[in-house]
Amino acid sequence: MPDLTAVRLARAYLLRVAEPPAPAVADFVTRRGPLEAAKAIRAGECSGRVRDETEARRDLDLAQRDLDEGERLGMRLLIPEDDDWPGWPLLSLELAASRGVQGVAPPLALWVRGSARFDDATAQAVAIVGSRAATGYGEHVAGDFANSLARQGVPVFSGAAYGIDGAAHRGALAARGTTVALLGCGLDAGYPAGHVVLLDKIAETGGLVVSEYPPGTPPARHRFLVRNRLIAALSEGTVVVEAGRRSGARNTATTAGALGKVVMAVPGPVTSAMSIGCHELLRDAGATLVASVEDVIETVGRLGTPRPERVRSQRPTDVLGPDALRVHDALHRREGKSAEQIAAESGVPVTRVRGLLPALELDDLAVRCDSGWRGKAGR
Repeated sequence: MPDLTAVRLARAYLLRVAEPPAPAVADFVTRRGPLEAAKAIRAGECSGRVRDETEARRDLDLAQRDLDEGERLGMRLLIPEDDDWPGWPLLSLELAASRGVQGVAPPLALWVRGSARFDDATAQAVAIVGSRAATGYGEHVAGDFANSLARQGVPVFSGAAYGIDGAAHRGALAARGTTVALLGCGLDAGYPAGHVVLLDKIAETGGLVVSEYPPGTPPARHRFLVRNRLIAALSEGTVVVEAGRRSGARNTATTAGALGKVVMAVPGPVTSAMSIGCHELLRDAGATLVASVEDVIETVGRLGTPRPERVRSQRPTDVLGPDALRVHDALHRREGKSAEQIAAESGVPVTRVRGLLPALELDDLAVRCDSGWRGKAGR
């Protein structure tokens, strides 16, 4: 069994010298192991795509500094060799990459703030994503969905951006549930500035703040797009609350679909530019329409538990069989009818009618009177 300290140091080095997602390096590490892969890359003893992905930074060995700085800032480097590594959900990235899907290589390691076990936090998780320039409607829906999911023990994942992401995190926190924020920069970057307090609260109250970027890595557009594959992979399904025609939320939804995950979209006003992306996902059959948390739970399902039955108002006659329903429909509310009259009107044989009428009486749907049988409205 390799020394975990040495393995963690090797992966810290690899995470800095290879800009994620680095598919060639990820495959190289899988084949050679992190210790041997790091040694070969550091010595320049690699070729092809592995060399291309690491050549610019292979001499930048800041692994020990990163680990020390991370510990000082309350971070830890989670590696695949750790017990709480979320290997099962991240397997979807490996499988997609093996099918030729581009840009979905699994992470080499993850920087984490918060005391929760990562594997527990990914159990039956749901991602809620959407536009930064969200409307009041979108923020309300995101917060309400997240709050209700958290109350039912469903972890809520998002990207900590302004708008929908922030509303989702806040909704889960209000329910004292588990929420996980995935960033496209180092955990110490203080980005976005307006959510620093929110991220601190997530880490301090049972949630997690996560990034595959080492301390000191600044935010960049391409890093947020790369980050989106982790949001999609680590959750059972992704709910897009609001999204423009071209947006990071659409990117997350597309990635989730490529990974075989459930994609859901919330409809909005047809006049809202912030709902165009959701409506296009629905129109193109790229997502399932959800209008409530019950819809989300029913669509995603819960591992090991049956999906909840959708609650619908039920009429007393909904439980009746075809013949019983025809007999009931033939009854009059005010005037009694004989069994023969009911049989003639319903088309049900009179012997069958005589057997069904007492059963309808027991169900409080029929009553015997002086002139025969009449109907009741039911309880």
